Amino acid sequence: MTRRLLIVFDLDGTLVESVQDLAESASELVVALGGRPLAVDEVGAMVGEGASLLVQRALSAAGVDPQTPGALERFLAIYDNRLLNHTRPYPGMRDALTRVSRRARLAVLTNKPVEPSRRILDGLALAELFDEVIGGDGPWPRKPNPAGLRALAARVGNLPTMLVGDTPFDAETAAAAGFAFGWARYGFGAARFREHPPATSYVVDRPSDLVEVVDRFARGSRR
Repeated sequence: MTRRLLIVFDLDGTLVESVQDLAESASELVVALGGRPLAVDEVGAMVGEGASLLVQRALSAAGVDPQTPGALERFLAIYDNRLLNHTRPYPGMRDALTRVSRRARLAVLTNKPVEPSRRILDGLALAELFDEVIGGDGPWPRKPNPAGLRALAARVGNLPTMLVGDTPFDAETAAAAGFAFGWARYGFGAARFREHPPATSYVVDRPSDLVEVVDRFARGSRR
């Protein structure tokens, strides 16, 4: 089957459940700097806009100066040793991706730095399913700036494109690029929409829903 679509995925909270490793890393950092430990749910609400903002938010929540020199570098070093302690693909994700990859090109667009992103995908045996991985430390601005998403689309000849993600920043990115948005409502960032869900009919309640959502998107893109 010819792959005439591009489906781009966020990483944390969309492809993988990574919040515990992120939370434990953030807590280790802030406690070492004299702050209080942070709960997993607290840190989950801070994820999505890149490591720098995550660190600033974690420090502030723990009662530590958010501009503490070297804090970002310390966090990245701590997290580097925890990347795959608890992080796993969401149940059913690999099977869903395999099925979707038969009709679509797949890529990852994340605000996480690209090197740990690739290590996570490699370690979870997901890397082979993706043609491209763009991280938050690459040549394009981080989401919600649409430049990285547009670059991915341009590389495959501007095929009909959908961004699948769990946070408002993902929805904003897709809208700014003029592409469809698939809402990973199962992801830990989905709660950030609060009472204002995204204006999309492509809702993914579990990874197995991806196949039907992509099929529906494919039918719509042919009209």
